[in-house]
Amino acid sequence: MARTLIVEADGGSRGNPGPAGYGAVVLDPETGEALAEAAEFIGTATNNVAEYKGLVAGLRAAHALDPQACVRVRMDSKLVVEQMSGRWKIKHPDMKPLAAEARSVFPPDRVTYEWIPRAQNKHADRLANEAMDAGKIGKQWEPRDSRAALATAAAPARSAAARAADEAAESAEAADAAPSAPPAGWGAPDLGPPATFVLLRHGETALTPEKRFSGSGGTDPELSAAGRRQAEATAAALAARGTIQAVVSSPLRRCRETAEAVAARLGLEVRIEEGLRETDFGAWEGLTFAEVRERFPEDLDAWLGSARVAPTGGGESFAAVARRVAVARDKLLARYAGRTVLLVTHVTPVKTLVRLALGAPPESLFRMELSAASLSAVAYFSDGNASVRLLNDTSHLR
Repeated sequence: MARTLIVEADGGSRGNPGPAGYGAVVLDPETGEALAEAAEFIGTATNNVAEYKGLVAGLRAAHALDPQACVRVRMDSKLVVEQMSGRWKIKHPDMKPLAAEARSVFPPDRVTYEWIPRAQNKHADRLANEAMDAGKIGKQWEPRDSRAALATAAAPARSAAARAADEAAESAEAADAAPSAPPAGWGAPDLGPPATFVLLRHGETALTPEKRFSGSGGTDPELSAAGRRQAEATAAALAARGTIQAVVSSPLRRCRETAEAVAARLGLEVRIEEGLRETDFGAWEGLTFAEVRERFPEDLDAWLGSARVAPTGGGESFAAVARRVAVARDKLLARYAGRTVLLVTHVTPVKTLVRLALGAPPESLFRMELSAASLSAVAYFSDGNASVRLLNDTSHLR
């Protein structure tokens, strides 16, 4: 049986026509893992041209992975989906050669097209905007440049004017479409239930009360006796609430032990997500803040002043952590749409998810308190909005 791959693609233009770029990602349908990414700044073009180019790039990336695969294309452009599905005519001269190119990558009977809401296409949208950002400074997008730009959720990268122009272009094409094409309406959309991430910081380790840097590059400590008690108390509280439908954990031991305590009480399995691991603090692992200040004063000042600065000795910057946390978030949102999921993770990933949901700047990470075994929660709606429901709740530990 042929392997199935998912392609998600998007394109945008800041002006329509204006500076444009596309993004595409190839996903494993079972795990949601991103297998390949593509993005490019294409100069001045319309949204529709950029979207078609994103489709072509995504199909080519899938073909490079497996030429014999069956492909499910998911895009938030109804125009591209309907035209490539053969339900709408293609009359615009710029679209015809791009559609033909897309059809040439795989045999047509091995590709299907599905429209998805913009909120479910965040990964490809992020890549498209990164490509446009790179073009703005005279560069082309490269994989290492990928960053979590979900702070733009509060101020979408496509301007309202650009989106309105995009919708107008789709409406003009739709006027020539088959009569069965559904008309656009003004009714409020049925967003359905949000995906809710209940964010649990792991219980204490021996390093926690000493306030030592403990990331993913250190000794991977186990829960202390106090931490195990915290995990059991949290498990009892969550079992009483009865709302958790799945449990996902960082791969680090302290999180796995916390997650396993909760999952055992709830009768659920623990899924590991690598993107939820803690920051690698490099040479600072195991040290207190005061010790870092004494040994690496200039490096510490630089780190406190910029999210792009990594700790001494090859550590991981907060900007790098935000990139992988955003990718993990998008993967989990696709897998658990409309469900309530417990994510057992660390200080930085929890604060990052909250920060991105709020559209807050990176320095806000230093302004949140997050206790061991505390609970926070963020709800994600299908229209792209997020709502922080809870932060640093420790009432279950009293």
